Amino acid sequence: MPDRTQTIAYPAPGSRPSRRDPEPLAPHVIVLFGATGDLAKRKLLPGLAYLQQSKFTPDVRVIGTATEDLSSDEFRERARKAVETFGTHKMSDQEWAQFADRLEYVPVTAGPDALAVAVKAAEELLGPDTRRLHYLSVPPKAAQAVIAMLRDAGLVERARVVMEKPFGDDLASAIDLNDFVHETFDESQIFRIDHFLGKEAALNILAFRFANGLFEPIWNRNFIDHVQIDIPESLGLDQRATFYEPTGAFKDMVVTHLMQVMSFVAMEPPTALEPRAISEEKNKVFRSMLPINPGDVVRGQYSGYRGEEGVAPDSDTETFIALKVEIDNWRWAGVPFYLRTGKKMAEGQRIISIAFKEAPKTMFPAGSGVGSEGPDHLTFDLADSSRVSLSFYGKRPGPGMRLEKLSMQFSTQETGSAGDVLEAYERLILDAMRGDHTLFTTAEGIESLWDRSAPLLDDPPPVKPYQPGTWGPNAIHQLIAPRAWRLPFEREWRQAKP
Repeated sequence: MPDRTQTIAYPAPGSRPSRRDPEPLAPHVIVLFGATGDLAKRKLLPGLAYLQQSKFTPDVRVIGTATEDLSSDEFRERARKAVETFGTHKMSDQEWAQFADRLEYVPVTAGPDALAVAVKAAEELLGPDTRRLHYLSVPPKAAQAVIAMLRDAGLVERARVVMEKPFGDDLASAIDLNDFVHETFDESQIFRIDHFLGKEAALNILAFRFANGLFEPIWNRNFIDHVQIDIPESLGLDQRATFYEPTGAFKDMVVTHLMQVMSFVAMEPPTALEPRAISEEKNKVFRSMLPINPGDVVRGQYSGYRGEEGVAPDSDTETFIALKVEIDNWRWAGVPFYLRTGKKMAEGQRIISIAFKEAPKTMFPAGSGVGSEGPDHLTFDLADSSRVSLSFYGKRPGPGMRLEKLSMQFSTQETGSAGDVLEAYERLILDAMRGDHTLFTTAEGIESLWDRSAPLLDDPPPVKPYQPGTWGPNAIHQLIAPRAWRLPFEREWRQAKP
C-alpha cells in the first residue's frame, strides 16, 4: 500500500523539528538515469545539490548513469558546471566538495551488475535503512529498457521510481506501458512527474479554493463564466527535434501539463490533504471530461519549423495548440475550459485565469466604462514568483461616475518566506522520497486523459501557419469568441520593491 505521509510544511534549513514536521526520512541512494542529459544538467543535478545542502533531505548518495562512457571524476566536473550555470542557489567550495563526495557514475554499457555493485556500495556507506529512488530522465522509448535493467540488477526492493512524461502517446500505448511497469513495480512505487504541479502557485490553487470562505462558495458554474490555462513559450525546439517531431504540442504539453493543472482548478474538495484523497478527486475530473471535439481545436505550426534540422519537409506536427475542454459534472456543466500552448510565441507565460460572470444588469450610465474591459478575473501566475491577481471595477477618482479596472495582487517574493520556496523539481524529488503522491499522476488518470483525447488523435484538424513571435494562428479568436484571450495582458504585473 502507498505511504500516507501528510505533507504539511517542510522545515527551514537549520530549524528544530516541531510536532507538526513530517517524520524524518531514511537515507537514500538516488540513481539518476540520463544523468548527462539536458534535464539533469538544468534542473536535477542543481536541485539535488541544493536539497542535500539544505538539510531538507537525509543523507543521500547519487549515482548517475547514461550511455556516455565517463569516469566518476569526469561526471563530477560536468555536474559542477551544471550547478554553477543553472543552480539558483550558489554553493561554496566546501559545500560543493561535500556534494561531489556523494556523486558516482556508472555507464549504462557496464550493465545491470555494475549498477547493482555501485548501489550496494553506496548503501553500505549509508546504513541498513537506506531506500532507493530511481529517476528516469530518459526519452519515453527508453523507459522500458531502464525498468528491465532495474529488475535485472535486483534494485526493485525498497525502491521508488520517478518517470518523466509523456507517459504513452495514446490510450493503447499508455496501457501497455502501465502493464509493463506494473510487472516490476507496484503502483505505490511509481511517481509520474509533472513539474508544473510542483510549483508554489499550483499549490496555492488548493489554498485559495478550499481555505477561503470568499472563494469556495463561488467556485462553480453559477458564478464562473470560463477558465483559461495559457502556457505560451517563446523558445523554439532547442535541439529537441527528434523528440518533438513525433510528439507535438498536444502530447508534450496538454495531456502532461495543462490538463493536470486543470484538475487542480476543477476538482471537488478532497476528504483530506492526503495523497490518495487528492488523486481520487483529480481522477474524477478526468473521468468527467467530455471527449475532445476536433472542431474545438486549433493546431498551428510556426513558419520555418519544417526547415529545422531533424524535421520532415512535409511535417504535420503542431508546434501550437488551443482547444476547448468541457467537464460534464454538476459543478462545471456549461463552463468551457480553454487551453493554449505553443513554441516561438510572443512571450513565455504560465497563467490560469478564472473569469467570473458579469452582473446581469447595470445601473451605471452609458459611457461609465462598466463592462468595457471584460469580466472580473482571478489570475494565478505559475512562474517561480508565484503571483496572484484579482481584478475588479472601481470608481476612477474625480467628478462623475467613471469606472476602470483595478486589481489586488500578491506575490510570494513580497513575503518573508520567499527564501523557503522550493523549485518544482526540488519539491517533487523530496515528495517522491517521502512517498507522497499528492502532486503526481496515476495510471488511471493518464489512461482517462488518453481515452478522452482519442477523437482528436484519430482526426486532428490540419495545422495552420503562424509567424514566430505572435500569439498563434488567427483562428484562436473564433475558438474563444465572444470571449477574449487574457494574454497578452493589457497591464503588467506589479514588481516587488527592493
